[in-house]
Amino acid sequence: MVFAALAAAARPAGAQHLAPALAAALRRMSTAGPDLKSVLAAAIPAEQARLKKIKTELGAKSLGEVTVDQAIGGMRGIPSMLWETSLLDAEEGIRFRGHNIPELQSKLPAAKPGGQPLPEGLLWLLLTGQIPTKAQVDSVSEELRRRSALPKYVTRVLEELPRETHPMTQLAAGILALQPDSKFAAAYEAGLPKAKYWDPVYEDSMNLIAKLPAIAAFIYRKTYCGGTYVDADPKLDWGANLAHMMGFDAEGCQEMMRLYLTIHADHEGGNVSAHATHLVGSALSDPYLSLNAGVSGLAGPLHGLANQEVLRWMFEVQKKLGPDPSKELLTQFVWDTLKSGKVVPGYGHAVLRQTDPRYTCQRDFALKHMPDYPLFKLCSNLYDVVPAVLAKTGKVKNPWPNVDAHSGVLLQYYGITEESFYTVLFGVSRALGVLSQGIWSRALGLPIERPKSLTMGIIEQKFAGVAA
Repeated sequence: MVFAALAAAARPAGAQHLAPALAAALRRMSTAGPDLKSVLAAAIPAEQARLKKIKTELGAKSLGEVTVDQAIGGMRGIPSMLWETSLLDAEEGIRFRGHNIPELQSKLPAAKPGGQPLPEGLLWLLLTGQIPTKAQVDSVSEELRRRSALPKYVTRVLEELPRETHPMTQLAAGILALQPDSKFAAAYEAGLPKAKYWDPVYEDSMNLIAKLPAIAAFIYRKTYCGGTYVDADPKLDWGANLAHMMGFDAEGCQEMMRLYLTIHADHEGGNVSAHATHLVGSALSDPYLSLNAGVSGLAGPLHGLANQEVLRWMFEVQKKLGPDPSKELLTQFVWDTLKSGKVVPGYGHAVLRQTDPRYTCQRDFALKHMPDYPLFKLCSNLYDVVPAVLAKTGKVKNPWPNVDAHSGVLLQYYGITEESFYTVLFGVSRALGVLSQGIWSRALGLPIERPKSLTMGIIEQKFAGVAA
């Protein structure tokens, strides 16, 4: 670990600056304390004992009753899986290891004073349950830099795909192209004891997280920029480097990318991308295969395309009502949308019953960085109009905006206007949460998932003669 850190520090500086680079690396190591993997390894035994106690003392307790509606309605709301990294609260929104988004905005280290939290800090929190110091976050940034180079065969795979291939298909192909380097697959084949599965899964997960920005940026530059590529900047953090390699070097855009990658990182375990990653991983498929499953689920229109739908609807508003419509005109437009049998995209949530805190922090960012941007002003006016209309229908449990009602606005402002690419950014972010949970799933020895399915006939037989 020491030699790897020293080598990583020396590379960007060049041979003529070797001594200063070594000194800087030593200073970082002396102030950061134990590295991420060491802190994680120290935390695992206590959590294993905790799970064993829960199984022993509470294993036979009922978590609730499952209805036929839930069984045929997508298993919605059925408490039936363990997910340690985050939990969705109906009132406060997502909590990462017990911390809500406003708390993380103030507690997680930022790239600059008063700036957005660094996603590397959230990764430390997801894996260890601890709020990291700035030095610890910097050590994670350095570790990810050290692991970030793409093998040539991965870029060749991506180059061979037709330019018109959907960016999410390219992302899945890039992830799968990395799989031959899986440490877990090799260790399992060599007979690694089950108690040690988490270690190579950690290595795979960190390698994959480190390389995802390069894959995403390569896809962006190939698809939309004529195949001209931008090298990583060894001075930048994980999120800022993604923006840089895509071709966006404005400080505001890099701050926006840090925000985006942090707030989309995890959303407990039941959503499609998280559950698909977890399910495939439960079969002891390696992190590359597992994340590929999650990415494929994220590509579905009902999961990862929501912010695109919001933008298209907002553009339709502007086309019909002009760039700055009054709230009265907006109110009528919303009613017309509902009466035509359509929904207002970006509003409502399966669990939340308040404004999504992920929406709120994006709104705060926009108020600071783009208060006069017409698309943001429209987004802000819709926030004043839509909930009241939805509430009057009497049919909507949660009339408040969710994360997707705002994220496209931020991307558009900084010139990332290619909507079909947005889900790739979502996938890069979501990897933080689902791969962190995957490491813990192996550390805790969670079994393969195998829920029981029923036929319609069995349901009918079970309730035959029962009054409706």
